[in-house]
Amino acid sequence: MSLTESVKTCFRKYFTFSGRASRSEYWWFTLFAIALGLVASGLETFINAATDTPEGPLILSGAASLATLFPSLAVTWRRLHDIDRSGLWYPGLMLGIPLGSGLLLAGIGMLLSQVQGLYVGATLQLITLALLGICLIILIVWLCKKSQPGPNKYGPNPHEVTP
Repeated sequence: MSLTESVKTCFRKYFTFSGRASRSEYWWFTLFAIALGLVASGLETFINAATDTPEGPLILSGAASLATLFPSLAVTWRRLHDIDRSGLWYPGLMLGIPLGSGLLLAGIGMLLSQVQGLYVGATLQLITLALLGICLIILIVWLCKKSQPGPNKYGPNPHEVTP
């Protein structure tokens, strides 16, 4: 799948969280979304510098982010389906684990806050950040995996489907 095919597919499947997405569909769209965000930010920087408003409104980058938000979520969800994982792993890894561990560690931190000389807050923040990093590594490894051959419970293999 080419860059243009991927972008067209992802915008056509704007809110489609069912089915499967190939690696090329996912990574080409991710590249497009990042490039669009960088171009929008660059244009805003140029416009704001030309108008002497260094901290002007972020309308272009905000619009680019909003335009690619749901297609990015949907293609990631479908990409996880392609390797026979539930799409619920995505919000679970990105929100649940760091948030849950952060809350747990904050509670422990409050209990230990009476101990003098310990940098409890900074340590707990580093642990939470490390857990988020581990979650990101797991997600990236999954997103790089080859498609599961043949059909799975989420649909046919995108490489084996005729357009």
